[in-house]
Amino acid sequence: MNRLATISSKVLLTIACLYILSLPLLAFESTPQQTHENKAETKGKSNIEIKEWTVPWPDTRPRDPAVDSKGVVWFCGQVGNYIASLDPKTGKFKQFELPNGTYPHNLIIDNDDFIWYAGNRNSHIGRLDPTSGDIERIEMPSKNPIDPHTLVFDTDNNIWFTAQWGNKVGRLNVNDRKVDLVDSPLPESRPYGIKIDSNNQPWIVLFGTNILARVDAESLQFSLYSLPQEQQRPRRLEIDAQDQVWYLDHESGYLGRYQPKSQRFSQWLLPEKDDANLYGSAIDSQQRIWLAVTGISPNQLRVFDIESESFVDSVTVASGGGTIRYMYYHKADDTVWFGTDSNTIGRAKLK
Repeated sequence: MNRLATISSKVLLTIACLYILSLPLLAFESTPQQTHENKAETKGKSNIEIKEWTVPWPDTRPRDPAVDSKGVVWFCGQVGNYIASLDPKTGKFKQFELPNGTYPHNLIIDNDDFIWYAGNRNSHIGRLDPTSGDIERIEMPSKNPIDPHTLVFDTDNNIWFTAQWGNKVGRLNVNDRKVDLVDSPLPESRPYGIKIDSNNQPWIVLFGTNILARVDAESLQFSLYSLPQEQQRPRRLEIDAQDQVWYLDHESGYLGRYQPKSQRFSQWLLPEKDDANLYGSAIDSQQRIWLAVTGISPNQLRVFDIESESFVDSVTVASGGGTIRYMYYHKADDTVWFGTDSNTIGRAKLK
């Protein structure tokens, strides 16, 4: 090699080092890329019972239900720009209008039955008083409007959330209303589903990539974990009692598991493969994963048993579903709730 080439190599190496040092603080974890794949199959008559209630406001995309301490079901009218409740005992609905342009995407309910919702199109998180109907707005501390997407409480009752198009993860301190925003270290990574593990650490699926992410609650540092296949796109996730992370691959049709202790992946391929379009999910007290297969019409709900590592039941959604985007498990009566693009709120239960 001549002297000029040697100097050029050193210059390039220096530039590369400076670029790496300029990147946001994050940690990449080395993970084994071998996966165990089994096709998802269920046979025989379904033991899942489903009941659906037609929402009285047509074409409003009811979604992301949750149940309060009285058994009342609350949900977002994303296109209708409202929060509403359903009393399953009477079938009665009640609607609360939201500020113009909110397009609520998700809601969660605190221990005092206040409703917290994601103001997806006007850059705020709202708190609805279900008695008075009063709304408190917590604005996002960002120069550019961002899109609060999915909310989840941690063990301190603070709220972690994703902002898909803002490419951020946030934390709202419920006591002082302070909001911390953390940029994803990957461009256009689309933070989507979010859950909290037993160590009070949030895990996020980056839907624009094939990456699982964990954010350290103290340092706000990202750790990133690549799924086995580059084309995979995780959309929702669940965390089981052993802190295993279960993800729904919307692009390729896998239900996947990541085990942080061993840093190993396992995957189960659904019969529909890349036509499955896995979307809504929940995990019940028996450690069964519920998932919505939305790429087929009508949609189906499938149940995967973690212990036996197999799919144990499946049922067709009578309304068709359209797209079931989110599911919620209510431990008190062992039910799974969901909203549909067919304009229904649904309840599922294993007999």
